[in-house]
Amino acid sequence: MIRTAWLVAKKDLLIERRSRVLLWQVLPFGAMALLLSGLALGPAHAGTSSAGPGLFYLVMLFVALLMINRSYVIESTPGTRASVQTLGLDPAGVFLGKSLALCVELWLSGLVLLAGTVLVLHTGLHGALVALPSVLVTLAAMSAAGTLYGALTAGAQGAATLLPVLTLPAFAPLLVAGERSFSAALTHSGLWEWWLIVAVALVAYVGVGILLYGVLEES
Repeated sequence: MIRTAWLVAKKDLLIERRSRVLLWQVLPFGAMALLLSGLALGPAHAGTSSAGPGLFYLVMLFVALLMINRSYVIESTPGTRASVQTLGLDPAGVFLGKSLALCVELWLSGLVLLAGTVLVLHTGLHGALVALPSVLVTLAAMSAAGTLYGALTAGAQGAATLLPVLTLPAFAPLLVAGERSFSAALTHSGLWEWWLIVAVALVAYVGVGILLYGVLEES
């Protein structure tokens, strides 16, 4: 399972490195969305608004949806899924590998956009650094959940629009807990309570994915 996970993650990351979709399309989109969010707040609220954590996770949600869809689009060509299935790869390893690759991509995006939150929304640098571990855990949980729902919608008609609808119930509690954890880091209160919720969600999604990913691939 571990070897399969490593091979799948390496394959996905290699495709992403060669295509550079994350670098030239997704990250500029995220940066622009963050900049527009800062402009929407207006100069009167620059550096004083508490909306920074929420806006950060809202932009990360859009980025995650783009990357999840991208992760399965590259395997949607005729015969590709069938060819992968004939290799007899362990579904649990495939799930872990795709989750790991997506997690790395979201972590890279998150670091860039977190810096943008400090620069554009004037979120406190120290608070952002304190919140960084919880941000990484939240994005890892989003990766696991997104991989599950990506497999569920792969190959379906209108998958690009179906994916956001299906992932909303799974992402909503993660976004709320992540935002509260980020806000708590800025105010230095209650950080660990929300981080624990996200960590439990991460373990739950990984466990469900290991058990059910093979069934979702066949559906």
